[in-house]
Amino acid sequence: MIYNTVLLATSANGQPASGGSFQLVMMGAIILVFWLFMIRPQAKKAKEQKKFIEGMGKGDRIVTIAGIHGTIYKVNDDNTIQLEVSPGSYIKIEKSAISQEWTAAINKNTAAATTEKK
Repeated sequence: MIYNTVLLATSANGQPASGGSFQLVMMGAIILVFWLFMIRPQAKKAKEQKKFIEGMGKGDRIVTIAGIHGTIYKVNDDNTIQLEVSPGSYIKIEKSAISQEWTAAINKNTAAATTEKK
């Protein structure tokens, strides 16, 4: 309805009165919606993932994005960790290969199980 009104509004020479400014406002609105629903949540998630990775330490139970479960044995300076997957068995993985969601889920389940046993 409003769009039709803007299209019908013409100046004396037959050109649209505010076609250019309307398109500019609509383009700005599209960019704003795109930023609110796509870019902002991704940036927030990346920031949380970085904070999670920096907060890891020896003895933390983790799950990699490949589904490997283990305990951190050593945090290296080159953005890698040594993961103990079974007693005496270690693998070296990148810190970026750790799944924040799966790690939180496994630690939540472990905490709930230990609380029920007490």
